[in-house]
Amino acid sequence: MDKLRNMEVFVAVVDAGNFSIAANALDISAVMVGKHVRQLEDLLGARLLQRSTRRQSLTDAGRGFYEDCKKVLEQVRWAETSVERLQALPSGVLRVTAPVTLGSCVIAPLVAAYLTTHPQVRIELVLSNGLVDLVEEGYDLAIRIGALGEADLVARPLCPYRMVICASPAYLKRRGRPSSPADLAEHDCLSHLIWNSRTAWRLLGAPGGLPWPETARMACNEGQALRVAALRGAGLLLQPEVLVAEDLAAGRLIPVLQEFVPAPRPVNLLYVQDRRPLPKLTSFVSYLLEHVADYMGAPTS
Repeated sequence: MDKLRNMEVFVAVVDAGNFSIAANALDISAVMVGKHVRQLEDLLGARLLQRSTRRQSLTDAGRGFYEDCKKVLEQVRWAETSVERLQALPSGVLRVTAPVTLGSCVIAPLVAAYLTTHPQVRIELVLSNGLVDLVEEGYDLAIRIGALGEADLVARPLCPYRMVICASPAYLKRRGRPSSPADLAEHDCLSHLIWNSRTAWRLLGAPGGLPWPETARMACNEGQALRVAALRGAGLLLQPEVLVAEDLAAGRLIPVLQEFVPAPRPVNLLYVQDRRPLPKLTSFVSYLLEHVADYMGAPTS
């Protein structure tokens, strides 16, 4: 078996925590994963992993070899991309991460459109609201909402992330239309479970920047589910405009309290500085900057 492949499998096993998860990630059988690891151990003449029916752990030799393997595989990756840098046309795999709602409503459609004109590029789009480390986790590009993290990354501003308060016509007919944030106490409000005193969206023009009600009639950890609830007349919804844009345009949801909507948050496209960036990265960045306003609207002045 290929020595580099053995090392790649070994690193995957350690990162995954067991053979089965590593096998799924590598798209091979758990038996084959075991063969790769055993061949490395035979080659080195040392046990790398201690396994039991319930857990696995690295031996002392395995810990050192694991760190060295990661360095070797990273050098191989850089050697491969050095060739890719010389190619005129964008090609290869581009790993992108974005927040869940922004990623599914805006970035995913942009990725699909980009791929139609760049057949040699493949994109892995990972949606997560967690803060990822581009270098450590192997991403080429990240889209982030709010304050920037790493100062050593290139940041390109996109359109602001705007929120909207809205409800279905049926709900407003039944409960009336609120005219100020104080009226929210008399309404059924829908809220995201991730919001707390630190992350809550605060309404403009309200005393003390009143946060969206903490005592919601319904709370959920997923914006799309809250949207569906609002469409069914469950209450007032505060969510990103990109999530409900089509519903607003079709009249399925009606905006309210527009003068009190929370202030937009900045959105930035981030990537690692490179004196000779890969064509796949530069072309995708250019495409996002050119077309993102079609999906998010023009930036506010």
